[in-house]
Amino acid sequence: MAFHDDGPRWMDVALAAARTLSATTRKARRAKHSVYVALLRDPTRDEPWGMYVGQTGRDPDLRFDQHKDGYKASGAVRRFGVRLLPELTAHLNPMRAWEAVDLEEALAEAFRAAGIAWVEGGH
Repeated sequence: MAFHDDGPRWMDVALAAARTLSATTRKARRAKHSVYVALLRDPTRDEPWGMYVGQTGRDPDLRFDQHKDGYKASGAVRRFGVRLLPELTAHLNPMRAWEAVDLEEALAEAFRAAGIAWVEGGH
């Protein structure tokens, strides 16, 4: 699904896909990890809008800033990152580390299965 399609708005589709997931360790004792989604924009692509899915033991805002500064950075976020989309992950965070790793991959796959054309990360 392209972000500019006439069909359902991409954010509604992404939110619906994200809400199919839940975190069993959400707010558990020692739950300090988060999954996050960054909005990407590359005007040279056929589909200029995309998403990067990651997980971190840090504050997602700090991790996004680190990506932008090049620290352990995904090239996609460093070059094309616009902002975080916390509304897609608020219902999941925080969680334990093992679950953040699992949900990072599951979230990226949910976006791909929903038809989002450009999804990075999730490994």
